[in-house]
Amino acid sequence: MRAASPAQGGALSRIAIIGSCITRDLWPILGETPQNLLYVSRTSLASLFAPAPAGVTTDDKPPNGLRPQPHAALVADLRKTALAALIAHRPTHIIFDFIDERFDLLAAGGGLVARTWELEVSGYLDQALFRTARAVPRASQACDRLWAEGAAEMAAFLQATPLREATVILHEAQWAQAYLDRSGATRQFEPTIEVLPGRFARLDEQNALLRKYQRTFARLVGDLARLSAPDELRFASERHRWGLSPFHYVDGYYRKIWDQLRDLGI
Repeated sequence: MRAASPAQGGALSRIAIIGSCITRDLWPILGETPQNLLYVSRTSLASLFAPAPAGVTTDDKPPNGLRPQPHAALVADLRKTALAALIAHRPTHIIFDFIDERFDLLAAGGGLVARTWELEVSGYLDQALFRTARAVPRASQACDRLWAEGAAEMAAFLQATPLREATVILHEAQWAQAYLDRSGATRQFEPTIEVLPGRFARLDEQNALLRKYQRTFARLVGDLARLSAPDELRFASERHRWGLSPFHYVDGYYRKIWDQLRDLGI
């Protein structure tokens, strides 16, 4: 993979994000408008390389009040179109973050998908192929194995395609342990966080999982740049545009990551 230089930044950069809003939000939170951006979210490395569930149907228009972008991400995960879109985008920079690797997986119709909130509310789970679906809990050995296989396939995919010319970047995020409330006072999160209605994850266990994923991915890919913010900036904010969550950070966090991206030519 080629090294980035500041000369290739700005309008010449074609950016792909395989991750979550923690990376996508860098631009709007800091008052920027992204150019030439492909955003792949609400998926998993395990799901990206799995077959599409046989017989699944999707709507052209977002159902049940879903917004267009989250619905498009859901459809991409169900139909497995993200990798082709990634190749077609010809990115100069590919940014990975693993915050969306908090959802369980769902094996159905000979395929695998991420069991996201969008899938739950879309109505697609009412289709016949999902009646015999099998849940793969995130905190399970089966999910560990499927994710490791997906990570290895992604590393090979990056090398075997024109993506080898892109600068690969890993945004090493963690869930915040504390947040600033609307008055600016520091508050602690509860140890257990609701990931989806009725489904919970321990904050420390999720951070340990993220560290494992990041180590594994960095080892498999080898030649990549790594972004992170110091502990003193790893606070969530009750004033965040998407509301309070352990991965909806204070503005200083995004500025720190933004500065590191600028140094990489974005």
